[in-house]
Amino acid sequence: MKIHEYQAAELFKAYGVRVPEGKAAATAQEAGEAARSLGAGPYVIKAQVHSGGRGKAGGVKFAQTPEEAEAKAGEILGMKLVTKQTGPEGRIVKRVLVSRAVEIAREYYVSLTVDGARERVVMIASSAGGMEIEETAKEAPEKIYTMEIDPYLGLTGYQAREMGKKLGLGAAETKQFIALSKGLYRLFVEKDCSLVEINPLAVDGEGNLIAADAKVNFDDNALFRHSENAAMRDENEEEPRELEASKYDLNYIGLDGNIGCMVNGAGLAMATMDIIQACGGSPANFLDVGGSATAEKVAGAFAILLSDAKVKCIFVNIFGGIMRCDIIAAGIVEAARKLEVKVPLVVRLEGTNAEAGKKILAESGLNITAAEDMADGAEKACRLAKEVRA
Repeated sequence: MKIHEYQAAELFKAYGVRVPEGKAAATAQEAGEAARSLGAGPYVIKAQVHSGGRGKAGGVKFAQTPEEAEAKAGEILGMKLVTKQTGPEGRIVKRVLVSRAVEIAREYYVSLTVDGARERVVMIASSAGGMEIEETAKEAPEKIYTMEIDPYLGLTGYQAREMGKKLGLGAAETKQFIALSKGLYRLFVEKDCSLVEINPLAVDGEGNLIAADAKVNFDDNALFRHSENAAMRDENEEEPRELEASKYDLNYIGLDGNIGCMVNGAGLAMATMDIIQACGGSPANFLDVGGSATAEKVAGAFAILLSDAKVKCIFVNIFGGIMRCDIIAAGIVEAARKLEVKVPLVVRLEGTNAEAGKKILAESGLNITAAEDMADGAEKACRLAKEVRA
């Protein structure tokens, strides 16, 4: 789960990481009042959307006076901010962060995340921080430093000191960096984060290390332990179908294809997408209904798939283990009737009570194409999707 910069900045402050003074505002007038409360300028006004690259897209502006801050906020609020991360649909800006502008002498990058291959939390840092950090990673990977953190020892002072040396920090700056790094690591562990990032980590004219930007993502699977994290969720920033899927406890990720997939099990879902690609088709989504799907879940899954205008065919691929195929089949029939499914529907059932499930589908009177196996289902789905498109 992602949160806004102003929320992440508050967390940073709570864990001893220095951030610029700032306040969030939902109107231009509030932005002007926020600037006045901060004292003399200059100020920076930042669009609060869940995306990087805001500056290049016009979502970051500078102002010298509270009146100018109010005017600049008015330009940003309500705008459709389009970045590489938002895609062409963009995000509507509903809130800005007004903060003191930092006098930046040097910029660095630092983050903590989980490295699945190493099975460790890692610290990633670079002396080439700022808006072009992605380009630095591509073109000059030697400037990106990575350090594994032992889960039993945590981030040690020695490791933070070593990273400070790699970044070329001076003695006083390294001392600050050690404290900052330990604060970030405590935040990461105690709040069950999946990402904590500062870009840029600024050194100002007086040698102070300041998190000029703040980014925090939480592990969705740990939200049940942190009601305070869940309270920061901004549903307006989430993809509508993914948000709807979360209400049914479905794992859904939208893609760009035209074949809707409903599958039980993440591994089978990935295999289904692969075989659709191999047959010349393109999956419209990843959708795992889980191992204990109910008729309600199945209906919810169908509704989500049908809400995607790109979907020209739906391929249901179920391997029943704990889940009974007859229950799934009944759910499919109920959902197809209730939602008046117009696109072709291909269903493959295998496993527990598969024959009973196939009988329910065959006797439903609905236009459902049965598949013998996964490959047969993928081929039929790809063919039907092409016919609809034609």
